[in-house]
Amino acid sequence: MSMSRATRTPARTRSGQWAAWAFLAPVVLYLLIFYAYPLYRNVELSLRNYTVRSFVQGDAPFAGFANYAKVFADATFAPALWHTIVFTVVSLAFQFTIGLALAVFFSRNFRLSATLRALFLVPWLLPLIVSASTWSWMLNSESGVVNAALSWVGAGPVNWLTSPDWSLWSVIIANIWIGIPFNLVVLYSGLQAIPSAVYEAAALDGAGPWQRFWRVTFPLLRPVSAITLLLGLVYTLKVFDIIWIMTKGGPSDASTTLATWSYRLGFGNLLPSFGPGAAVGNLLIVMALVFGLVYIRVQRRQAAA
Repeated sequence: MSMSRATRTPARTRSGQWAAWAFLAPVVLYLLIFYAYPLYRNVELSLRNYTVRSFVQGDAPFAGFANYAKVFADATFAPALWHTIVFTVVSLAFQFTIGLALAVFFSRNFRLSATLRALFLVPWLLPLIVSASTWSWMLNSESGVVNAALSWVGAGPVNWLTSPDWSLWSVIIANIWIGIPFNLVVLYSGLQAIPSAVYEAAALDGAGPWQRFWRVTFPLLRPVSAITLLLGLVYTLKVFDIIWIMTKGGPSDASTTLATWSYRLGFGNLLPSFGPGAAVGNLLIVMALVFGLVYIRVQRRQAAA
């Protein structure tokens, strides 16, 4: 009897292992095809001197880090990096602040709060090409509704999309509008997870609304806030379609970011530079990876504390 049980146990263990691998195989295959191979291909592109002919035939000579040196020496690199930083930091700051304010506002569960919350999801649900085209029409210098509203209050028209001083801020405004619903949904879910008894205890101790927010809500919401900012950071770093549709990185590269520059190098010229374009794309990946590692390290320190 004991011998039969002993033989059954390894068989069941092996059967469970095969079942686990069967469930895991589709995920692994998906990651290899859609993540690992494109990443490998992009790195390989950045280390070779590709032309249109060699891209088709696959006989590009090895260039090492020459493409990266070419990117760093390009006059567009410093402005594109600065625009990427400004675009990312300003977008995240306003998206998170407005999203948190709306989440706190809707956490009161007043009448029609669910309906209004659903309406705030519209910018998030719309295709980006529709949102960017709508903002391009609204910010049009001649027929845009924004300049029409400014004229009603006596302000002069602004060349939102064609002025080097305003083009970057125009795409930032559009990106903030698109990203607010994501912050609202995630932060609202985090607020719902905070027990009401904590607020009741703080109120009994004499804490006012602002004290309850800064001493109760904000600290307890910190883990959710961290992941919200990280996901927003990774997404904002690689924003391309909004900028390309609205300004194409212009005028005079005034709204060019690393994402739009990478596309223009690889696909936007008659003689594409696949290697430098891939190198810029890899720089974006490294930036996102660095911030991700920083987030993981901070989370581990907080958990250890």
